Amino acid sequence: MPRPDRTPVGLVLTRTAKTVSRAFDETLAASGGSLPVWLILLTLKTQQLGNQRELAKAVGIEGATLTHHLTAMENEGLVTRRRDPANRRVQQVELTERGDALFLRLAGAAAAHDQRLRAGFSDDEVAVLSDLLDRLAHNMNKPTVP
Repeated sequence: MPRPDRTPVGLVLTRTAKTVSRAFDETLAASGGSLPVWLILLTLKTQQLGNQRELAKAVGIEGATLTHHLTAMENEGLVTRRRDPANRRVQQVELTERGDALFLRLAGAAAAHDQRLRAGFSDDEVAVLSDLLDRLAHNMNKPTVP
């Protein structure tokens, strides 16, 4: 089998995603957070959610995993959970002042990370890159032909 002229695009994408993800994790950690905490804070701040189940779905994690993160965040004073008076089985989650402050700190870190990613790219190039990545994802959602 002949050697390919180029590295397969999937491998380049995987390596790049790992590098970018690791750098983002480090950026968030330096600001006192983590990716799960950031995603939870961002979702609470930007979406109107009725309960913990909706939060898990919006963040894209299982309910048990969310419960683990929320327990730690509640112990750190970042969120509060309370039972819904209309349905005691449902918990509502809200940011505390401390959680709001961490959100603002992490939002600044995320914005700085995004600027670092965009360095050397024009707005048009970033738009093209976003479109190309969307097309790659779309290709993976198509049925495969044997």
